Amino acid sequence: MKFLASITPAIALIWSFSSADLQIYRHNYSKVVTDKILCAKLISDLEKEKNNSAVYLGYLGAYQTIWANHVFSPLEKLNTFKKGKKNIEQAIRIQPKNAELRFIRFSVQKNAPAFLGYRSNLKEDEEFIRKNRDEIGSEIISKHIDALIKD
Repeated sequence: MKFLASITPAIALIWSFSSADLQIYRHNYSKVVTDKILCAKLISDLEKEKNNSAVYLGYLGAYQTIWANHVFSPLEKLNTFKKGKKNIEQAIRIQPKNAELRFIRFSVQKNAPAFLGYRSNLKEDEEFIRKNRDEIGSEIISKHIDALIKD
């Protein structure tokens, strides 16, 4: 029993750091579209991140798809976008009922050029987000959703 009492605060401390890091990725989500340096830094941070959660993978994928806007070479743009798309889809396979991940995919698909062919889940994700919006505890993400989905 003493062991449990001694590790519980440690777990709570780790959780709070993890949650704080996640807030950074949420907060900067809309900023990286125009800030190449910030986008590169957050991708680097996420790639180094030891947290293997689906949400972190989803943000890594989202930032990678956004990074495609910042590179010059058409081949690098396509490869970077595909890598991000793969990470987003993997995250959703891990947690298909996660509304934040569905928001990430929806926002990427809504803003992706049609010729990339990554728009097949728009209606499904918008509907899912509308139905499960109460599950999103982040005020930042709620504001992003408000901006993206007009009632």
